[in-house]
Amino acid sequence: MTTQAVQIEVLGRRIGVNCPTGQEQALHQAANYLKQELDKLAKRANGSSGDQILTIAALNVCYELLQLRHEHQAEKQRVDDRIMQLQQALESALKQHSAV
Repeated sequence: MTTQAVQIEVLGRRIGVNCPTGQEQALHQAANYLKQELDKLAKRANGSSGDQILTIAALNVCYELLQLRHEHQAEKQRVDDRIMQLQQALESALKQHSAV
């Protein structure tokens, strides 16, 4: 997998980030999302250092990720359960049909 250096801006600083080729747009979207989160936090946390704001933003994004993973896992379990029910119903119908 080839990578290339992509410039993003975080807290007013330009940073070069190695990015897999073809994923540049996703990286820029992630950087924009982080910028929005940092801007929101900076407005609420007057006087906080950049490191504090970055730490809080990182914790918030991690929390969101964990919530989404939990929701995804719960939805996956519901789908798996439904597939099992459908499979059992099909097997039962096939048994009844073959018995006739």
